[in-house]
Amino acid sequence: MFGLSDADLAAFWITFKLAATGTFFLMLLATPLAWWLARTRSRLKVVVETLVALPLVMPPTVMGFYLLVLLGPRGWVGGTLEALGLHHLAFTFTGIVLGSMFFSLPFVVQPLQNAFASTGLRIAEVASTLGASPLDRFFTVILPLSRRGLLTAFVLSFAHAFGEFGMILMIGGSIPGATKVASIAIYDHVEAMNYSGAHALSAVLVLSSFCMLMLIFALNRRFKVVGAV
Repeated sequence: MFGLSDADLAAFWITFKLAATGTFFLMLLATPLAWWLARTRSRLKVVVETLVALPLVMPPTVMGFYLLVLLGPRGWVGGTLEALGLHHLAFTFTGIVLGSMFFSLPFVVQPLQNAFASTGLRIAEVASTLGASPLDRFFTVILPLSRRGLLTAFVLSFAHAFGEFGMILMIGGSIPGATKVASIAIYDHVEAMNYSGAHALSAVLVLSSFCMLMLIFALNRRFKVVGAV
């Protein structure tokens, strides 16, 4: 397919699985955080927002290095797992999923926070007067009204994970069939002067990214039209 080798197809599959897995769990964890940031008046809000936005300005290799230390055999997480008789998470698929989640955090939290903030308090208060519980109000009122933000967060996180390179290379290396994603496979092709292989895999990633962005623009336009009606 598209002139891709079996190794390229394996790298593309790992990339897709990484983006899908990381985005799924990140959406679950980031949604409550975004809701809290949209509603809270705590003094800690500025600190939390800064930490969430840090991956936007931090070099990927720096984040990858510290995550490697944290998840490796001598780190807090990796060392604890080793003490429990388990394997550390450095150079594993689970490790790059966690790294991808940290690195994509602002691409999920910020759109969701803006979406939740734009819904306002009035609608939730009306639902409360009708007997809806806080959890019911969130799932039946707030989330449907925030669907554009949810879609944006999902697609941005997926697309961002799809093209990540530096952080993945630091924490996962380039293990075929385990942590070697498409962006690393492209780098390996270029390093080996195999430009045809790099072109083929790059074209697939460009086409995939274009389709994801076109999807979000089309759906956002549809939601806007439906909301106006």
